[in-house]
Amino acid sequence: MFSAPHAQPTPRSQQFAGAYRQIGVQTMVAGASPHGLVTLLFDGFMAAVHRAKGALRNQDIVVKGLAIGQAVRIIDEGLKSALDLKDGGKLAADLSDLYSYVCMRLTQANLRNDEAALDECVALLTPLRDAWAAIGTQVDATAHN
Repeated sequence: MFSAPHAQPTPRSQQFAGAYRQIGVQTMVAGASPHGLVTLLFDGFMAAVHRAKGALRNQDIVVKGLAIGQAVRIIDEGLKSALDLKDGGKLAADLSDLYSYVCMRLTQANLRNDEAALDECVALLTPLRDAWAAIGTQVDATAHN
């Protein structure tokens, strides 16, 4: 009876929310171990792809393109660029090839509005993300010794 009507988010309130999220991300990055930074990259990739899928379903082409672009940058500028192809051997080369393939599929998903391609990218990287997260306690324990 006395409640105020629900207000629609304004551009200004969305701006504040975005700034708040950015500070939260910066805080997580500043406090993360090298292992934790890679975990954040995987999580950011998954979140970006899920945003792209939602935007695709809502026919929001701008948000879809921005989200897929962010996912590509996370793979290309984050995960792939961190690989040591000289000393990493076959594993680094295989991961580089996988990351290149995922970037290609993301681009195709963007051009063709292909949700199945987005699902494929998530399916390809989920086992890597899960394995990376699983070794976290071992890596952290080794780093503290």
